[in-house]
Amino acid sequence: MGVVHPLDNIKGNASSTVVVMEYSDFQCPACRSYYPIMKELMVEFGDRVTFVYRHFPLIGIHPNAEFAARAAEAAGKQGKFWEMHDLLFEKQDEWAKAPDVESKFESYATLLNISIEQFKTDWVSKEVKDFVKTQRMHAIKSGLQGTPSFFINGKQIQNPASVQAFKILINEALAN
Repeated sequence: MGVVHPLDNIKGNASSTVVVMEYSDFQCPACRSYYPIMKELMVEFGDRVTFVYRHFPLIGIHPNAEFAARAAEAAGKQGKFWEMHDLLFEKQDEWAKAPDVESKFESYATLLNISIEQFKTDWVSKEVKDFVKTQRMHAIKSGLQGTPSFFINGKQIQNPASVQAFKILINEALAN
């Protein structure tokens, strides 16, 4: 779980010895509640820690989660993964139960000033679908039960109750 893959979506110091990995679902309310915490941690520790986001769409309970993961990856093909990541969490209430999520995601792509045609092509591409599926299957095979799930240097941690609790764990990893 702690190995960073070349195709992973990373933020922060890519060569850090400390890796914080998150398995998440864009439609998950608990994941949305951790979004501002992770954003704050990325600002504070971004020069010293590698942050990795991996997809674990819980398709049985979140029917639009896989589509959202594909939207983030399609935006990522144009260098805007993290911007779409932010929009998907910030606008979760808009799209989570929308009957036509494709138009919602296209409107977000427009906000990001990326090619809509390329976005639409990538959103339905085998490459993007397979990437999201591979990350989801990896999470399942690893025994993950839900989202969000966090790891520091390959060791799963209990989800910290606050940003301060998360900072303590990261600082401990940096000190070792």
